[in-house]
Amino acid sequence: MEKFIWPCIMIPMSLLFTAIGIYSMKRKKPMWFNSSKPVKETEISDIKAYNKANGFMWLTFSLVFWISSFLGLKNVSAAGLVSALGCILGIPCLAVAYKKIYNKYKVD
Repeated sequence: MEKFIWPCIMIPMSLLFTAIGIYSMKRKKPMWFNSSKPVKETEISDIKAYNKANGFMWLTFSLVFWISSFLGLKNVSAAGLVSALGCILGIPCLAVAYKKIYNKYKVD
């Protein structure tokens, strides 16, 4: 039963992060990292490249959850470990990656 429930939870979460990545790449205005600080168009030198980098960041993060989704069909414990490590290590990595992306494209 758990081998059925795991993908039912993880696949929608994987799709969510994938959708955020695709949405980021297709946006005309600068994509934000979190809701506390919107990014203004005047802050970014190359919006298209900035959004593409932002989208790639989210697509890369979604890979952890896709791997965990399908790994759960074989071994739910291993999938849980991959998912937990992906969150524990991935979320700080997202913050660092976003900071680098923002600093690369911000207007000085």
